[in-house]
Amino acid sequence: MKNQELLLKTINKKSDKKQSLIEVISSVLNISYDAAHRRVSMKSKFSIEEAVQLCLQFNISMDEIIRPTNKIVIEKTSDINNFSDLGLYLKDSYHHLKDFKEKKDVKIYYSAKDIPIFYTIGNTLLSKFKLYIWSNLLLGKDNCSPFEKFHITESIQEYSFELQSIYNSFDVHEIWNDTTINSIVQQIFYFFEAGLLKRESALMLYQDVISIMTKLEEKSSDNNTNFTIYYNELMILNNNVLVGNDEKMKLFVPYTMLGYFIVNEENTISNTTNFIQHQIKNSKNLNLSGTRDRKLFFNKALQKIDWYINKIENNLTENNF
Repeated sequence: MKNQELLLKTINKKSDKKQSLIEVISSVLNISYDAAHRRVSMKSKFSIEEAVQLCLQFNISMDEIIRPTNKIVIEKTSDINNFSDLGLYLKDSYHHLKDFKEKKDVKIYYSAKDIPIFYTIGNTLLSKFKLYIWSNLLLGKDNCSPFEKFHITESIQEYSFELQSIYNSFDVHEIWNDTTINSIVQQIFYFFEAGLLKRESALMLYQDVISIMTKLEEKSSDNNTNFTIYYNELMILNNNVLVGNDEKMKLFVPYTMLGYFIVNEENTISNTTNFIQHQIKNSKNLNLSGTRDRKLFFNKALQKIDWYINKIENNLTENNF
């Protein structure tokens, strides 16, 4: 099949079925019906500018059309080179999800290697601590200032709230395992032990983590919620995020602590969807499980948090054992 035929076939699959393909081409390229007809019937060729315009309009990878191999073209989230970039990152993330705000039946699948970012942003002490971690680890500072001297800007808080709000408006499906909370509870203890986090602050942060787990347990036992949590004992999770509906989907694949590649390519989306469904099939739906199974999962997480709290309260470190 020729390149122009492939492009037209792809546009036809993605375009509004209320219009003919000729009408779609005419509208997007702002050319006459007859001129569009000649292109659709292959009597004339698209110019390079027209082909690019069509690919941009319908979110088509030109590389996929020219050379349909295993190579795909992807986007990525904003780079973070300084603290102000964190605000731009949250803003960028919000706008990617905003694309789906007015669409129906939007679902989000989150393979939660760590506690999803949507729970660790906002106006809590924990959200401030996560920004503190990101600003220090991402920017590679040699000398970290104490957490208590760290301040965040209003713009970061603004986009944090908007990102949380739009996430909660979708039908959310999260896959967790026993290691999902490990990162945050260990980070709190690490900075406490390094002398960069006061004892009182560390204990308050652990209470914020407990609050997250308590709210999740409540949501998972509510039959009217748009939230489902799955417990997977077998697979290593990776923080992949898949969002969309039958008409449009995006896949977010992590490549750094906060950086994500954004994939729209149809085959990759299809393969990822199948893989996530396989993960869910091999997971326990805690919403549908009995109280015992749900309590076992959340109590195990709370016991892990309590273990760290006891270490701090008793002023113990690993060297004391």
